[in-house]
Amino acid sequence: MNDAANGDIPVAAELDASGLECPMPLLKAKLELNRLASGAVLKVIATDPGSQRDFRSFANLAGHALLHEEVDAGIYRYWLRKA
Repeated sequence: MNDAANGDIPVAAELDASGLECPMPLLKAKLELNRLASGAVLKVIATDPGSQRDFRSFANLAGHALLHEEVDAGIYRYWLRKA
């Protein structure tokens, strides 16, 4: 996982899944990734603490790169590069 500052990662799309509980942030992210070209980066914003485990596992299983993740005051942000 890259420790680059979030402003350094150009994103193709952003998904705000705030307020949604597991598994909805991940399901919505999967749908959004399906719309993107290979190599494109999706930024996801979530409030569900379980999303950390979900996005890490999903990236590993699906072959996507979890470029960066951060947590601030209960807000979880993920940058995923589509395989």
